[in-house]
Amino acid sequence: MVGAPASQSELFLYEHAGRRETIYLTTERSAESIRSVLNARGHAATDSIDVVEVEASDVRAAVESALDSIPPESMLIVDPADALERLDHWSYVSLLKRLKSRMVQTGGIALLHCLDGLTPPAERDATLYHADVVFSLSTRIDDDEVENWLAVPKFRGYRALNDTIRLDLGERIVVDTSRNIS
Repeated sequence: MVGAPASQSELFLYEHAGRRETIYLTTERSAESIRSVLNARGHAATDSIDVVEVEASDVRAAVESALDSIPPESMLIVDPADALERLDHWSYVSLLKRLKSRMVQTGGIALLHCLDGLTPPAERDATLYHADVVFSLSTRIDDDEVENWLAVPKFRGYRALNDTIRLDLGERIVVDTSRNIS
């Protein structure tokens, strides 16, 4: 998931957290703030989300530890992945290969949240290259309206979407069909 820091791209993480047993690694926000948002979104009754606050200097070890212990058919969320993308190239590529291998072994899903700000980390290209699917959220602010558009420019092994999808990002993610003409 790629989105600007001022967008609501983390809504995608919240929508998917808990649909499977989830390890949610937060690298910049506190675990308490993530839990608070998840609870407000109705995840309070589930014990399937383990939120772990990770220091940027320990992010590789935290991901390695999560990969060692991740249960079958689980989800690993790294929010944001920017600290990982600041590792040296070959260490990061090695970690991405291990991540992919472990997800295949366990039938799991990894969701890396990439902030598309003014200074993307040096290894962003490696993240996008190794990803099987890339979701890209664009936010446009016009005079009196905020518009959010989702693109799926990459879907490895399948056809990527040709068109963008307008979204209404509120309490939930809703596809805006108001401008569709049949």
